Amino acid sequence: MSEPGSLIRARSGRSAAANFHSFIINEIGAGIVSGRFPVGSILPRDAELMDMYGVSRTVLREALKTLEAKGLVEARPKVGTRVSPRSRWALFDQQVLLWHFEAGLDPVFVGYLFDVRRLLELETVRLAAKLRTADHIRMLYYWLQQMSVSRGMADSFALATLELHRVLADAAQNPMLRAALGVTEFTLAAAMPEGEGRDDDSFYETAVVKRRNLVQSVEAGKVAEAEACLIEAIAVDFSSTQARMAGAPSPGAR
Repeated sequence: MSEPGSLIRARSGRSAAANFHSFIINEIGAGIVSGRFPVGSILPRDAELMDMYGVSRTVLREALKTLEAKGLVEARPKVGTRVSPRSRWALFDQQVLLWHFEAGLDPVFVGYLFDVRRLLELETVRLAAKLRTADHIRMLYYWLQQMSVSRGMADSFALATLELHRVLADAAQNPMLRAALGVTEFTLAAAMPEGEGRDDDSFYETAVVKRRNLVQSVEAGKVAEAEACLIEAIAVDFSSTQARMAGAPSPGAR
């Protein structure tokens, strides 16, 4: 199972699997999402997969059960293991999102994620502005400071930003909103400029300013203002993501 932050760290390359079970899940899961094992196709027989990946039948069967639980495959008697329609995939699952990220940024899929993020986080900031505590505000300012000192270091900056949004979700006191943070993480990972050391890229400064305005609005309990600040922050991320997908520098980069 992927941990929070794994999508962001994937920007620097896939991390090694912890064991054979994780390895086979990642290999087949990524193969399905990337289209190497197309929707509707039958996976190779067990013996072939065991030979292909160098794992035992027990490890393979457990991995296929995990993939079935994520909605990616369906085992059928006398037929084999079929790749399920995409409509059945657990698209909020952290690992499934990771495989989508590793397969490359698809503009349509990314657009859907930003739409969902906008809906979820608007409710998050509405509740956070009403229910935040002094501890929440303290932690929001802490992660805001971490964002500021991480400018130019894309992964560190994205992780600090994710933590800020996690605190907002905690302040909202709705566990379902916190559980959906994988969507936010994907879009943050997609928005980060390529390369390190570019603290002159105005993306970083703009992102910090928009979050500072958001935190101040939540602290003041101004719901409508917090909503407007969030929309502006997401717009910055979306613009940067579009530029990245188009192969252009981030908006404002010098």
